[in-house]
Amino acid sequence: MTARFLLVTIRPELDAARDEYESMLAATGLPASALSQHLLADEPLGDALDGVAGVIVGGSPFSVTDAAKTSSQRRAESGLRVIAAASVDHGLPVLFTCYGIGVVAQAYGGSVGREHGEPTSAVPITLTAAGVSDPLLGTLPTTFDALVAHKEAVNTLPTGAVLLAGSPSCPVQAFRLGTHLHAVQFHPEVTADDLAARAAIYQHHGYFDAHELHVVQARLAQTSVTVPRRLLKAFVDLHG
Repeated sequence: MTARFLLVTIRPELDAARDEYESMLAATGLPASALSQHLLADEPLGDALDGVAGVIVGGSPFSVTDAAKTSSQRRAESGLRVIAAASVDHGLPVLFTCYGIGVVAQAYGGSVGREHGEPTSAVPITLTAAGVSDPLLGTLPTTFDALVAHKEAVNTLPTGAVLLAGSPSCPVQAFRLGTHLHAVQFHPEVTADDLAARAAIYQHHGYFDAHELHVVQARLAQTSVTVPRRLLKAFVDLHG
């Protein structure tokens, strides 16, 4: 029997939530029967973690540094802290992406700010020595391109975390906390076409000037990024 994994989605926009699930399916290679989805912006976590082999946390239009937070965002951040504790305290394998890396950093004594945001684009990621030897990140090349779109980033690592990767404009692109929690700033699930479609959904969310959507999409159309998807396949292979 194929192990069951959980995708935790934090996107109030149903089209973006659907697209994220499809991207995760393609990247992990899992059948739909082995990857369930929980919409954390819409409902509390509840017993969603029961019986799963591992958890993948998707991105979000939310930011940890938002001055005003909706009830959906507060519920999501509470749920993400529960997921992080299940990993750190009880060994549940979890891979946080994008928004989640900031929630984890803040929850465990790190800091998040807007100094190292990156526009919707491909950036070069370089593994640290610890990243090269990490059982998950170490399955990737030492240097590779990844797709990003974030207004904030981790400035200070959480207590006890190990830095695994960085980029020229964002020093913290990945870290490990404990043995089973990995967090990455980049989006491992998307192709350039996926991110171009997502950019249209989030045209007015501050990732770029809204009138420059066509410029962003044209830039992505000239980009081919494939390596980061291997991270998700490695995650399910490692814990399945």
